[in-house]
Amino acid sequence: MGRAGRPAVFLDRDGTLIDDVGYPRDPDQVRLLPGVGTALIQLQSLGFLLVIVSNQSGVGRGMITPEEARAVHEQVISELAANGVQLDGAYYCPHSPDNNSPCRKPEPGMLRQAAEDLGINLSRSFMIGDKLSDVEAGKQAGCWTILFGHSPSSLAKVAPDYVATDWDAVVAYISAPARELAAGERR
Repeated sequence: MGRAGRPAVFLDRDGTLIDDVGYPRDPDQVRLLPGVGTALIQLQSLGFLLVIVSNQSGVGRGMITPEEARAVHEQVISELAANGVQLDGAYYCPHSPDNNSPCRKPEPGMLRQAAEDLGINLSRSFMIGDKLSDVEAGKQAGCWTILFGHSPSSLAKVAPDYVATDWDAVVAYISAPARELAAGERR
């Protein structure tokens, strides 16, 4: 996509938006991380679409059912809505790692599909996640990337554009260049 299209913030789910409890099967396990609601509202006010892109291999591995995965997803939506946040999209890859699916991060399939479906300009968008596979998917899609929660390994194949330890840092990083990014492309 060229200069046309809206910017988005792509969001990993477990460990980025909610507590990472492994393979969540019970909606009662859903707990938003501190600052998520306020941060997402601020990002929306800057003109960003909000889109979840999440690997959910527990389904493909037979550890959780599609119905359990759906119930957890609905609880995430409910928790965000209770904080005043409306998502623009949510994409999940249910495949196990050995499936070689183009939708499974680090592949950029979910981001590219969302861009097509929602008219997103990937070069003006951000991918936020707590794993290097999130960063790699964002880079492959042409997005700016933020590793959330910890520093990357010095052995990592791909480095994030920014490392944020909390949601205040995420908003500060995205807010600073938002005006310039809105007018330009990723180089």
